[in-house]
Amino acid sequence: CCYKNLVDLGLELSFPETNSSLILVRKVPMCFMEREANELRRKRQPITKSIVEELIQEQIELVQTTGGGARGTLPLTFLKVLASQACHGAIKFNEHLTLEESCGLIEALSSCKLPFQCAHGRPSMLPLADIDHLQQEEQPKPNLARLRKMVRAWQLFGK
Repeated sequence: CCYKNLVDLGLELSFPETNSSLILVRKVPMCFMEREANELRRKRQPITKSIVEELIQEQIELVQTTGGGARGTLPLTFLKVLASQACHGAIKFNEHLTLEESCGLIEALSSCKLPFQCAHGRPSMLPLADIDHLQQEEQPKPNLARLRKMVRAWQLFGK
């Protein structure tokens, strides 16, 4: 019942008449192959088979729990693969960007629904300096006594 949905996603399967428990995979989505290539470049084990198995299992559970009526959303298996690819291709901390690249990145982020987190939900940017206090005439002084206590506590218990 979900065969057409899977074909639309790029997964083509066939079911041999001689073996009812066998599923032949004829075609997989390009994002699965790209993920496989990334894993092999890193000298890791192939993962396409396990991803396809996870997707098929996810679709079976969806059919069992909903009677086949819940379709139209991207399966979780795809979301995980795409999230992984998005993070691997992301700009990393300490990468150098030109002013134009930085402005383009900020402009692109401004159109995102969740610009401050990666596809996995982790923070994608952190403040490096708080410049709001530079506008003030009188800057607050640090509490050195408190900082000394914190350092002592760290030396005693932090190691």
